[in-house]
Amino acid sequence: MTPLTLNDTTPRVDRLQIAAVFGLMLVGVAFVFSATTAGDSGTTLPLLKQSWFRQIIWYCAGIGVATVLCFVDYHTLARWSFLAYWGTTIMLAAVLVFGATRYGARRWFDLGFFSLQPSEFAKLAFILALAHFLSRPADELRVPVNFWKAIGLMVIPFVLIMKEPDLGSALVFVPTGFAMMLVAGVPRRYLMRLIGIAGVAAALFLVDVLFAPPGWWTVKLEEYQRQRLLVYFGRDFAPANATPAEKARAQRLQQEKSYQSRQAMISVGSGGFFGKGWREGNQTALGFLPPAAAHNDFIFSVIAEEKGFVGSVTVLTLYAVVLFTGLRIAGQARDRLGKVLAVGVVTLLFSHVFINIGMNIRLMPVTGIPLPLLSYGGSSVLGSLIAMGLLQNVHIYRKGY
Repeated sequence: MTPLTLNDTTPRVDRLQIAAVFGLMLVGVAFVFSATTAGDSGTTLPLLKQSWFRQIIWYCAGIGVATVLCFVDYHTLARWSFLAYWGTTIMLAAVLVFGATRYGARRWFDLGFFSLQPSEFAKLAFILALAHFLSRPADELRVPVNFWKAIGLMVIPFVLIMKEPDLGSALVFVPTGFAMMLVAGVPRRYLMRLIGIAGVAAALFLVDVLFAPPGWWTVKLEEYQRQRLLVYFGRDFAPANATPAEKARAQRLQQEKSYQSRQAMISVGSGGFFGKGWREGNQTALGFLPPAAAHNDFIFSVIAEEKGFVGSVTVLTLYAVVLFTGLRIAGQARDRLGKVLAVGVVTLLFSHVFINIGMNIRLMPVTGIPLPLLSYGGSSVLGSLIAMGLLQNVHIYRKGY
């Protein structure tokens, strides 16, 4: 069986989506370079140690893996999905024991030349495994036990990633899993009940974090995670009965913990309509936007300062093209597996974009979640390009079924 006939003149790949992906990669290289070589301080490093050059290497590696994936029918990939799912689950458990600790979190395997972050690949393995599970006959999706099995597939990596801790990466499993189940045909009453329970749990969680006095907390969070939520919701770090000295210390700590988000907002706001110019951003050059985060979590702020509203809209337009062509691919898929797989990838990418840009403009609390294809990072870049390879795979083999 071949995916296309010899007389079919339809392009085998979605060219518009590929063009948008390459556009994002060009923007990524340009602004990782800008963020890491501000004031020419980073250009004295050997080429292989410069972030922008390493980003190009990850792009090339990711394109290679994505291209190889496109030669294997997604139905074949799905048959191996549970092997990938349990493999990445084992890695998520292992990183809690053997992983390198950075900034109070244990999320990476330090391989010397490369820090491997298993959660980025666990997201893709989860999408493949859940799509394969949900491609069963429609009658079986109405059986409650199968619904809870699908929830179990989502909960296992969610809990392990929360233990790292990495709240941002864990949260993206929820909308991704729900969107896939909805498209697959899982009864809506199951999903609505679960969403209701999740909503109540989220409300109780916020009440506990924001209003419960110290010592009464029932939710176990890392202190920095609690502080980020307090900053986001504008709550005082000091309890109501604190002494003046305690309130002064709490205010200094609050200023320190809100520093990144404030500087990101200043960067975005100071760009104006056309921006200050490439490599001319004061926030980055003078180190107000933390150098360790400017090319990672806050790359959008760098773009907004240097290219202004025009640059920000350009980035959003490129993402919109990627996402809407992804939805088109899902709509053109001839079977449930392809449709659910494409929707899972699109929802994952949208969640990353929404959360990351949201935290740059104070719509979301600060979390360590990368902006796909723009933020510096090997695991993130590889994961994003593999995700694009899966979308193209569904497009290529859509006519064989």
